[in-house]
Amino acid sequence: MKILVGIDTGVNTGFAVAVDEGKGGDLIQVISLTITQAMARVIELCELYSKSQVYLYIEDPRKRTWFTGGREKAQGVGSVKRDAQIWENWCKENKIKYTLVHPKDNCTKYKSDTFKKVTGWMGRTNEHARDAAMLVHRRSVRA
Repeated sequence: MKILVGIDTGVNTGFAVAVDEGKGGDLIQVISLTITQAMARVIELCELYSKSQVYLYIEDPRKRTWFTGGREKAQGVGSVKRDAQIWENWCKENKIKYTLVHPKDNCTKYKSDTFKKVTGWMGRTNEHARDAAMLVHRRSVRA
């Protein structure tokens, strides 16, 4: 069994957990947290399931080369890029397995109704939580 954690970086960190028992990740948690709350939750998962079973999938906006929206949007982009770097450094320091995912390689920006149809997740979500969930929904780890 593998525990897959999707991270959508930002002030509101999207955080999703899926369990992969060989057939792809089944969602068990889809929420939004602060970055420090998300890091604490990853540590809890590592202690609960063992660090060797936990895999993080972090959306990496540093790989994105297209942006629109002016100065304020650019400042927000800079913030999420910094958060991605923080996550990468934190994973290295804590020896947690991670993969940085290019934004174009993730299905994002699903509206709530579409997300429910695609994933079967009926709980309440926000855009960040849904983006994190799509990083791990039906994903399989081959390790």
